[in-house]
Amino acid sequence: MLGIPAMPAPDYPADVRERLEPDAREIIARYPNSRSALLPLLHLVQSEEGHVTPTGQRFCAEMLDLTTAEVNAVATFYSMYRRKPSGDYQVGVCTNTLCAVMGGDAIFDDLKQHLGVGNNETTEDGKVTLEHIECNAACDYAPVVMVNWEFFDNQTPESARRLVDDLRAGREVLPTRGAPMCTFKETARILAGFPDQRPGAVEATGGGGEPSIAGLRLARGEAPAGRLAHPRGPAGPADQPMPLPGEEAPQSHPSSHDLPQSTSASDPASEANPVRPESGEESE
Repeated sequence: MLGIPAMPAPDYPADVRERLEPDAREIIARYPNSRSALLPLLHLVQSEEGHVTPTGQRFCAEMLDLTTAEVNAVATFYSMYRRKPSGDYQVGVCTNTLCAVMGGDAIFDDLKQHLGVGNNETTEDGKVTLEHIECNAACDYAPVVMVNWEFFDNQTPESARRLVDDLRAGREVLPTRGAPMCTFKETARILAGFPDQRPGAVEATGGGGEPSIAGLRLARGEAPAGRLAHPRGPAGPADQPMPLPGEEAPQSHPSSHDLPQSTSASDPASEANPVRPESGEESE
């Protein structure tokens, strides 16, 4: 009803606040302007409850001398902040263009049926939250599934089902590249800017491998060191060296139609052609 003010969010229990305040002050001290600490502070409160609650927003507002409306505007803008209880493992399936055409849509639909949940929903055991995600700059390993923002590359519906089953059963799961797995709350604390205590995390890298630099090698005219093989099939006739520009691709190559071609070969009718095939003259 109009005229009735909203009830303020409850505060954290004294022991929780006593534990969080020193961490919050450490975060705030990193910035010349205290309100710049809002994003990592939201990660900090998310690490406490697994999502950003009204209580967490009130805590951030008090620590930064902001209104709860200002905090809420930021917390509701970014998809990395959850606004309802979610699972220990956030399983995101990329459904942007390249991952989608490589099988991301099929993986997402299969996992919805396998887990019995929809987008942004959590399994009954509280282990897995499924969501479709936007591009995470890993197109060279499409289709990609991410768990708490760690990469699982070249996935299939079958491998993705095994992945979520292992997560729910508590079995060890190793990302394709990057740091070892941890829970969503632990990930949130790391994103708040605190040291990553996982064994091997410092040495781990999420950088690209040979597929990431294949285009650079082609541009330089270098023969790539790696070999292209279909990621979802056994090595065989398709396991061929990647040709350089101007070389004809083996017919057995799984992506021959995607290899670089000259403009005239790909579209002789294009007005952008440097040479018109019918006349042999340069276009203006």
